[in-house]
Amino acid sequence: MDINKLHRISDYQWRIEPANGMHVPGIIFASEDLILDMDEKVYEQVCNVAKLPGIVNASYAMPDAHWGYGFPIGGVAAFDPQQGGIISAGGVGFDISCGVRTLHTDLTLQQVISKQKQLADVLYKNIPAGLGSTGLIHLNKKEMNAMLNGGARWAVERGLGDHADLERIEEHGCMQGADPEQISDHAKERQKDEMGTLGSGNHYLEVQKVVEIFDENIAKNFGIELNDIKISIHCGSRGLGHQIGTEFLKSMAVSAKGHGITLPDRELACAPIDSKIGQRYLGAMRGAINCALANREIITHLTRQAVKEIFPDVHLELLYDVSHNTCKLEQHEVNGETKNLFVHRKGATRAFGPGHSSLPSGLREAGQPVLIGGTMGTSSYILAGTEKSMQIAYGSSCHGAGRSMSRRKANKLWRGASIIHELADRGILIRSPSMRGIAEEAPDAYKDVSTVVKAADQAGLSRLVAKLEPLVCIKG
Repeated sequence: MDINKLHRISDYQWRIEPANGMHVPGIIFASEDLILDMDEKVYEQVCNVAKLPGIVNASYAMPDAHWGYGFPIGGVAAFDPQQGGIISAGGVGFDISCGVRTLHTDLTLQQVISKQKQLADVLYKNIPAGLGSTGLIHLNKKEMNAMLNGGARWAVERGLGDHADLERIEEHGCMQGADPEQISDHAKERQKDEMGTLGSGNHYLEVQKVVEIFDENIAKNFGIELNDIKISIHCGSRGLGHQIGTEFLKSMAVSAKGHGITLPDRELACAPIDSKIGQRYLGAMRGAINCALANREIITHLTRQAVKEIFPDVHLELLYDVSHNTCKLEQHEVNGETKNLFVHRKGATRAFGPGHSSLPSGLREAGQPVLIGGTMGTSSYILAGTEKSMQIAYGSSCHGAGRSMSRRKANKLWRGASIIHELADRGILIRSPSMRGIAEEAPDAYKDVSTVVKAADQAGLSRLVAKLEPLVCIKG
């Protein structure tokens, strides 16, 4: 990205002045090095989002921002329904409610190392992963609609999760306002056999060790100590979410002109929030959020069963579950006035600060856990939401490292088998049904996640708490 187009607000905050139809400025949170590495397309997409009706304050990009469909991945924008605000399927993305949850374990590092191969094998056997993967759960129409309405609560009620988990999940495990009737039969058909599966791409299940603590007080509040063993799960709404995104992007693009909306980019297909199609998408998207929450809860249930096969007395407790491809109605302060805004986060995670009423009582004092995933051989991080983030970015932070090259290019540069051997030499065991998928997700195909989280910390989007490194990775 051409840094000369930006006005430096600070070392980690950059402004794009409104021009050429932009209603608000663009704000990019990143270090100078990250800015220089960003594709020029990110600049263009941040500007285009700023041209959409009803946008409030600014069009934001997180430190891991890279080119996406319509919105940049790492894009955040809020729209005021009282000012003609819109909702955009491109501002949510195809993998609706893709997110991360992290589990505490009472395992020791020595226990895991002593049975590392067995643990990797049993997790791979129990957790279906990969493109088109299916599980043991098969939903009829009635159960499909119940799942879409109930989310993780539905899973818990059917013995596929623990009730205690619900307090530690966004929306307490169930997104209100879902409308399964707005989800096509084709989307439901794609999902009926995919519950409890990881999928492909950058989705994973990792057994991780805590290797560094940055903030002792928050780590203690979160229940994190050096050398702890954690398990993180990264996945979303699978085929259902992708189908919803595909269908509504097409219908929103067709209907935009009739709503008086001129799209700066067809990929920014959107509709007024209070329009029929806007409300239909909201109902469908909320159903997909519930699908993702249920999916991660079921995978957690399967993980608990798998780990107990090797360590019968182990206890796995949920730290937190947070999504990063959503649009949610939230209250935020704008020019001293509290407003109800529809906040789009695409490839960006919610990062609410200390004291926020939506956080569980046990976490409220420290702020929301922000779970930043790496990719196989790279580190993951746990951060905490900040009050400053509430003021400068609607309580949002980055969600990962962000790709530095396309999957196609990565597949040309690396071979999956070689990556598996290299990581095994470093003590990291990989299990995957796809050598191509391993190559596409090679660690070097992504930005340096440590640089990204440092930028998030320095910008005040979230506060560094702990660093984790993988021991076992189940990859789609």
